[in-house]
Amino acid sequence: MHYQGVLFDLDGTLTASGEGITKSVQYALEKMGMPELGKDRKKLEVFVGPPLLEQFMSYAGFSEEKAAEAVRYYRERYNVTGIFENRPYPGVKELLEELKKKGMTLAVASSKPDKMVKIVLDHFQLDTYFDVIMGSDIKRPKMTKAQVILQVLEKINFLDKRDQVIMVGDRHYDVLGAKETGLSCIGVTYGYGTKEELLKAGAVKTAASIRELGKLLGL
Repeated sequence: MHYQGVLFDLDGTLTASGEGITKSVQYALEKMGMPELGKDRKKLEVFVGPPLLEQFMSYAGFSEEKAAEAVRYYRERYNVTGIFENRPYPGVKELLEELKKKGMTLAVASSKPDKMVKIVLDHFQLDTYFDVIMGSDIKRPKMTKAQVILQVLEKINFLDKRDQVIMVGDRHYDVLGAKETGLSCIGVTYGYGTKEELLKAGAVKTAASIRELGKLLGL
């Protein structure tokens, strides 16, 4: 299939952001008086990808109010330090360059707050490859992946050409968000999700490396 447009998730797809996210979750749990819940940073990788509010509720059993407080603490650390404990996966820049050369429309659709997405991509000089970059609206803590994807499709004028667009992400949230908006999704297994998780959610294909992803995208 030759795609005209590719939507990328950010965390775990373009950049390995686990360190900054998990350390900021640890900080928030400590501030909430539950440091024992943050002892194992590997377990905290479930926070990479999904909206923070709902993840704090399901992981720590917080009420919505307490989860909102935890998100505030998380941002205290993440917005200053955690955001830069992050790096692009090797080969990402080259992949984006090749896709651009083929004339594809490229966009980022992330559940991370919009401002943070832009800071990360600018910091790693990846922003220039994208026609549209969108994260979630910080004033809408319950904004879903599907809602972000729809806004991106509208901005790149592909609402009526969804069969020509593919989503690329590393967690079932990406696959389900894509499905909800009528898109197919390629799951990448070099990020924070497993092949099993991605296929179960309905990913059309999985890629274990940036190179494999390039092949699936027609390079």
